[in-house]
Amino acid sequence: RKEQEEQAVGAVYCEKIDSLLQQADFVMVVVSLTPQTHKLIGKRELELMKPTATLVNISRGAVVDQEALVTALQTGTIKAAALDVTCPEPLPRDHMLLKLKNVIITPHLGIKTDKATYMITEEAVENILAALNGLPIPSEVLPS
Repeated sequence: RKEQEEQAVGAVYCEKIDSLLQQADFVMVVVSLTPQTHKLIGKRELELMKPTATLVNISRGAVVDQEALVTALQTGTIKAAALDVTCPEPLPRDHMLLKLKNVIITPHLGIKTDKATYMITEEAVENILAALNGLPIPSEVLPS
Protein backbone atom coordinates (compact mmCIF):
# COMPACT_ATOMS: atom_id res chain seq x y z
CA ARG A 1 0.00 0.00 0.00
CA LYS A 2 1.03 3.53 -0.68
CA GLU A 3 -1.14 5.84 1.39
CA GLN A 4 -0.06 8.91 -0.57
CA GLU A 5 -1.31 7.31 -3.83
CA GLU A 6 -4.57 6.26 -2.13
CA GLN A 7 -5.17 9.82 -0.99
CA ALA A 8 -4.36 11.23 -4.44
CA VAL A 9 -7.17 9.21 -6.04
CA GLY A 10 -9.59 9.28 -3.11
CA ALA A 11 -9.20 5.56 -2.39
CA VAL A 12 -10.06 4.18 1.02
CA TYR A 13 -8.26 1.11 2.35
CA CYS A 14 -10.55 -1.61 3.70
CA GLU A 15 -8.80 -4.01 6.03
CA LYS A 16 -11.63 -6.57 5.86
CA ILE A 17 -13.39 -7.79 2.73
CA ASP A 18 -16.81 -7.38 4.42
CA SER A 19 -16.22 -3.65 4.78
CA LEU A 20 -15.17 -3.38 1.16
CA LEU A 21 -18.25 -5.28 -0.06
CA GLN A 22 -20.58 -3.05 1.97
CA GLN A 23 -19.09 0.18 0.59
CA ALA A 24 -18.14 -0.51 -3.03
CA ASP A 25 -20.23 0.43 -6.04
CA PHE A 26 -18.13 -1.91 -8.19
CA VAL A 27 -16.47 -5.03 -6.81
CA MET A 28 -13.80 -6.30 -9.18
CA VAL A 29 -12.57 -9.80 -8.42
CA VAL A 30 -8.92 -10.16 -9.44
CA VAL A 31 -7.41 -13.14 -7.63
CA SER A 32 -5.81 -16.45 -8.52
CA LEU A 33 -7.96 -19.55 -8.12
CA THR A 34 -6.73 -21.40 -5.06
CA PRO A 35 -8.48 -23.51 -2.43
CA GLN A 36 -8.76 -20.30 -0.36
CA THR A 37 -10.38 -18.29 -3.18
CA HIS A 38 -12.72 -21.00 -4.54
CA LYS A 39 -16.21 -19.46 -4.21
CA LEU A 40 -14.67 -16.44 -2.46
CA ILE A 41 -17.79 -14.52 -3.47
CA GLY A 42 -20.84 -16.49 -2.38
CA LYS A 43 -24.31 -15.86 -1.01
CA ARG A 44 -23.07 -14.15 2.17
CA GLU A 45 -20.69 -11.84 0.32
CA LEU A 46 -23.30 -10.92 -2.30
CA GLU A 47 -25.80 -10.09 0.45
CA LEU A 48 -23.26 -7.71 1.99
CA MET A 49 -23.05 -5.74 -1.26
CA LYS A 50 -25.19 -2.70 -2.00
CA PRO A 51 -28.32 -3.31 -4.08
CA THR A 52 -26.84 -0.80 -6.54
CA ALA A 53 -23.48 -2.61 -6.78
CA THR A 54 -22.01 -4.37 -9.78
CA LEU A 55 -19.77 -7.44 -9.50
CA VAL A 56 -16.98 -7.71 -12.07
CA ASN A 57 -15.08 -11.00 -12.30
CA ILE A 58 -11.93 -11.09 -14.40
CA SER A 59 -10.08 -13.78 -12.47
CA ARG A 60 -11.49 -17.31 -12.68
CA GLY A 61 -15.10 -18.45 -12.87
CA ALA A 62 -14.91 -20.68 -9.80
CA VAL A 63 -14.00 -17.72 -7.59
CA VAL A 64 -17.69 -16.73 -7.67
CA ASP A 65 -20.51 -19.06 -6.63
CA GLN A 66 -22.53 -18.74 -9.84
CA GLU A 67 -25.74 -20.18 -8.35
CA ALA A 68 -25.63 -17.57 -5.60
CA LEU A 69 -24.85 -14.91 -8.21
CA VAL A 70 -27.88 -15.87 -10.32
CA THR A 71 -30.12 -15.61 -7.25
CA ALA A 72 -28.61 -12.27 -6.24
CA LEU A 73 -29.16 -10.87 -9.72
CA GLN A 74 -32.72 -12.19 -9.96
CA THR A 75 -33.76 -10.86 -6.56
CA GLY A 76 -32.05 -7.47 -6.81
CA THR A 77 -29.55 -8.23 -4.07
CA ILE A 78 -27.04 -6.63 -6.43
CA LYS A 79 -27.72 -4.58 -9.54
CA ALA A 80 -25.54 -6.26 -12.17
CA ALA A 81 -22.56 -8.42 -13.04
CA ALA A 82 -19.88 -8.27 -15.71
CA LEU A 83 -18.09 -11.56 -16.22
CA ASP A 84 -15.05 -12.24 -18.37
CA VAL A 85 -14.83 -15.70 -16.86
CA THR A 86 -17.37 -18.38 -16.01
CA CYS A 87 -17.37 -21.94 -14.74
CA PRO A 88 -17.43 -23.81 -17.04
CA GLU A 89 -16.20 -21.89 -20.06
CA PRO A 90 -18.17 -21.55 -22.17
CA LEU A 91 -21.41 -21.77 -20.24
CA PRO A 92 -24.04 -24.22 -21.49
CA ARG A 93 -26.42 -22.40 -23.85
CA ASP A 94 -29.31 -22.81 -21.42
CA HIS A 95 -27.45 -21.42 -18.38
CA MET A 96 -29.48 -18.84 -16.47
CA LEU A 97 -26.66 -16.26 -16.50
CA LEU A 98 -27.05 -16.06 -20.28
CA LYS A 99 -30.75 -15.20 -19.89
CA LEU A 100 -30.43 -12.33 -17.42
CA LYS A 101 -30.58 -8.76 -18.72
CA ASN A 102 -28.39 -7.42 -15.90
CA VAL A 103 -25.35 -9.52 -16.86
CA ILE A 104 -22.63 -8.91 -19.43
CA ILE A 105 -20.50 -11.93 -20.32
CA THR A 106 -17.43 -11.76 -22.49
CA PRO A 107 -15.58 -14.88 -23.70
CA HIS A 108 -12.49 -14.64 -21.45
CA LEU A 109 -11.02 -11.79 -23.45
CA GLY A 110 -9.14 -10.08 -20.62
CA ILE A 111 -5.85 -11.43 -21.92
CA LYS A 112 -6.42 -10.17 -25.46
CA THR A 113 -4.15 -7.15 -25.46
CA ASP A 114 -1.43 -6.42 -28.00
CA LYS A 115 1.25 -6.79 -25.33
CA ALA A 116 -0.13 -10.11 -24.05
CA THR A 117 -0.43 -11.48 -27.59
CA TYR A 118 3.19 -10.51 -28.29
CA MET A 119 4.39 -12.13 -25.05
CA ILE A 120 2.45 -15.36 -25.72
CA THR A 121 3.84 -15.53 -29.27
CA GLU A 122 7.38 -14.90 -28.01
CA GLU A 123 7.00 -17.65 -25.40
CA ALA A 124 5.68 -20.09 -28.03
CA VAL A 125 8.67 -19.38 -30.29
CA GLU A 126 11.08 -19.98 -27.37
CA ASN A 127 9.37 -23.32 -26.65
CA ILE A 128 9.52 -24.40 -30.32
CA LEU A 129 13.19 -23.46 -30.67
CA ALA A 130 14.07 -25.33 -27.48
CA ALA A 131 12.22 -28.44 -28.67
CA LEU A 132 13.88 -28.30 -32.11
CA ASN A 133 17.31 -28.00 -30.48
CA GLY A 134 16.72 -30.84 -28.00
CA LEU A 135 16.69 -28.50 -25.00
CA PRO A 136 14.25 -28.49 -22.08
CA ILE A 137 11.05 -26.67 -23.02
CA PRO A 138 10.86 -23.49 -20.89
CA SER A 139 7.07 -23.44 -20.51
CA GLU A 140 6.25 -27.13 -20.79
CA VAL A 141 2.84 -28.09 -19.49
CA LEU A 142 3.01 -31.45 -17.76
CA PRO A 143 -0.02 -33.65 -17.12
CA SER A 144 -1.07 -33.54 -13.48
